[in-house]
Amino acid sequence: MMSSPFKTLAWSVLLGVGLVSTSVPVRADTPGASKAVANDSNVLRTTLDNGMRVVIVRETLSPMVTTQITYLAGGYQTPQGFPGTAHALEHMMFRDSKGMTGAQLNEMTGKMGADNNAFTTNDATQYYFVAPSNYLDLLLHIESTRMDGALLTQQDWERERGAIEQEVSRDISQPEFLAFQKAEGILYAGTGYAEDPLGTRSSFGKTTAEDLQTFYKSWYAPNNALLVIVGDVDPQQTLAKVQQLFGKIPKRTLPAHEPVKLQPVKPETIASTTPRGTGSVQFMYRMPGMMDKDNAAAQVLLDVLTNARSSLSQLAVQGKVLSTNAQLQPFSYGGVGVIEVGFPKGGDAKQAQADLDGVINDLLKNGVPADLVEASKQAEIAQAEFNKNSAVTLASAWSQAIAWMGLSTPEEAEDQIRQVTVDDVNRIARQYLKSDERVTVVLTPNENGQRPPDSGGFGGSESFNSNEKLDAPLPEWAAQKLSKLEMPRWTLAPVDMKLDNGIRLIVQPSSISKTVTVVGHIDNNPKLQEATGKEGVARLLDSLFDYGSTTLDRDAFHKALDDISANETGGTDFGVAALSDHFDRAMQLLADNELHPALPQQGFTVQQETLARALAGEMQSPQYKMMKALRAGLLPAGDPDLRLPTPDTIGALKLQDVKDYFAKTYRPDLATIVVVGDVTPEQAKATVERYFGQWKAAGAKPDVVSKPVPVNASGYVVIENSYASQDQVLMGQMLDLTMHNPDRYALQLGNNVLGGNGFASRLMTDIRVKHGYAYGAGSGMHFDRSRSIFFVQYGSDPDKVVPVDGLIRQNLVAMQTTPIKQSELDNARQYEIRSIPVGVSSISSISRALLNWAWHGEPLDQPMVAAKHYLTLTPAQVQAAFKKYLKPENLMQVVQGPTPAKH
Repeated sequence: MMSSPFKTLAWSVLLGVGLVSTSVPVRADTPGASKAVANDSNVLRTTLDNGMRVVIVRETLSPMVTTQITYLAGGYQTPQGFPGTAHALEHMMFRDSKGMTGAQLNEMTGKMGADNNAFTTNDATQYYFVAPSNYLDLLLHIESTRMDGALLTQQDWERERGAIEQEVSRDISQPEFLAFQKAEGILYAGTGYAEDPLGTRSSFGKTTAEDLQTFYKSWYAPNNALLVIVGDVDPQQTLAKVQQLFGKIPKRTLPAHEPVKLQPVKPETIASTTPRGTGSVQFMYRMPGMMDKDNAAAQVLLDVLTNARSSLSQLAVQGKVLSTNAQLQPFSYGGVGVIEVGFPKGGDAKQAQADLDGVINDLLKNGVPADLVEASKQAEIAQAEFNKNSAVTLASAWSQAIAWMGLSTPEEAEDQIRQVTVDDVNRIARQYLKSDERVTVVLTPNENGQRPPDSGGFGGSESFNSNEKLDAPLPEWAAQKLSKLEMPRWTLAPVDMKLDNGIRLIVQPSSISKTVTVVGHIDNNPKLQEATGKEGVARLLDSLFDYGSTTLDRDAFHKALDDISANETGGTDFGVAALSDHFDRAMQLLADNELHPALPQQGFTVQQETLARALAGEMQSPQYKMMKALRAGLLPAGDPDLRLPTPDTIGALKLQDVKDYFAKTYRPDLATIVVVGDVTPEQAKATVERYFGQWKAAGAKPDVVSKPVPVNASGYVVIENSYASQDQVLMGQMLDLTMHNPDRYALQLGNNVLGGNGFASRLMTDIRVKHGYAYGAGSGMHFDRSRSIFFVQYGSDPDKVVPVDGLIRQNLVAMQTTPIKQSELDNARQYEIRSIPVGVSSISSISRALLNWAWHGEPLDQPMVAAKHYLTLTPAQVQAAFKKYLKPENLMQVVQGPTPAKH
């Protein structure tokens, strides 16, 4: 559940859909449909008689469905002095409702194999599910129950308040977040956008259940909601079910929307320090909102600045700054444009600001390059086709267009982009990027910080007398549907080939869109392959693929990608995504970059200095120290995985070292390429052979698999972070088995029960739901070819670390000494098996999964292999696996933040 900046929808990614077709009316006898319209046979839009807008899209990539219900109530609508009310209500919607408890909601989510969450923005709050499509009825029951029946009791609020305060603690410990909050307040003073929707501890401290009920009754009405359903569904049948469940909920009179009355902005600088290894200078500007006709031009402007060929990007290419970025944090009636550069610890922030000023001033004086405007427009339009590759991105495009932009369809957003001219972009730049109307944020690296004020809190209940259970009897409408467990329908049928030069090629055709996604991996291990004293050569090499190839210099290479609106990455993890009409050219550019990188001396010099300076600061950051301490506790002294680059090893490298490492490491017989999309296996093979076929390997294959290590001894380290009001805690243990040991399946099921299934797991119920000690707590297991690890992670106030640790260890011992309940095992296997379609429900997830299974030596239907194990495992087998492999007394624990009380 989220609300802070840059955590909401990826707006630029979700811009358009491109479903263009003739509108035809639906059957006149569709129940309760008011002017229902179908855009071809796959899209159905309607407004129910109670005012709820509904969009249903059939998308058959995977047997799954996503529902997104958006209420037009966010931070802007919250009462004066209570900025977190919408966010607090978002949390409470996961608690009890009439006919459905919070425990039942959590259990149903787990049993369905579903993912669910919510986020609050300045203008709206969205609740979403991703689940197998045969459970759509259950998702609709859940959302209709929450729309009309949330109980919002004071008892539930007392429990949830502790968790939401932990979330606030986490976010206000970040200077970047606090700076953005201050900038919002300056840019939008006197409006509902001046306060971030996250809320504050003080506002939650005075919030009551009655306040939440008032907000709920005011804004959570069907005529203030949008329901978007995308997936393998029948639109007409789905609409009938929507009408049955939601149509009876009465519309309500909504409060008036207070208009945004902007005040003049005076320039202001916010200076702060940061625990991060690098600093930044950020220019923040007030921008047009998504309801504004100039929104599209503003988005194109920010896209132009992030283009690899822009004058902003050139600052990093030339080594003047460490990094550059530009993004738009949009609201419906406003927005914040953020243009930034990074500088190293000890670097010159004033010079970095001057360099950024130079870019902006030149842009205002001379205008934006016309070719970059066209490239940005074409990239946004191409993204509309890529949005079809996932039900989630497709649904989000509809949600954004209607709820946040006030449009009827995503196509209208796409059309707005098409109509943008160079003059429009220059006008927007000169209107909004004014130095005398901006907020400048300067964040300087310094390990000595100060915890933010108002960061303490009561942090949750001390009572163990909660009625929350993990095996609550389900509502009648869900119990029968979830009682029978069947193997899911496996929809992938990849063609697996071995090319003459050793490349493994896997092709999965898909007609869901006119795009092709290519991902590749070269099996490698820098810890074993980097020569002593040359640590970091692999990382330095990765940074140089941006400089093009031996045939196309950096500008020419990136222009060639722009010409076909393709996204490409070179390195040991490489790939390209393009429209299928440009598949051949995209593969040509990928191979040119991957096999013949330019590796220019000038680029090497710049990136070497950049990496060394960045690393010098990074090594002083609490996050770096935390991960280093965890590795040191898990691995034996002298283990190759403990080798880390330093500024000295980076500084000692020569360009020839990089070329030698490239020649030794980049081999076709260690390469796997996966192609997914609008292409045949034959076409893919011919194209890959055409451009990668001349790639040859010399000498014997290197050993890239680390040796097994023994289980680690226990340990405890505190990494002080003087900025943090909350502790971030990691606990880990090496496991004495590999991914090819079938015992992993018993451990995986047990971990699902313990802490791997969100609210349906023991740790989340015990730590968050019952006590409010932490915003989130969970466990995980990572199985690899020679080394595997178990871990637990959570964040809490310092005085809650000891009680949380106690609950974690109690739960671990319980897993070893007492068989889990049969109902818990059923829940776990239901989640693991039923979630299989969700795991491969997008072109991106399909391509990544196939690649991961392939180079790890697993079957290409690995989830179905796992499911067969899950079906036969018993509680005793799960207990035995935990008893054999888990060593609670050997946990390595690292705490980042204030020193916990009474450890």
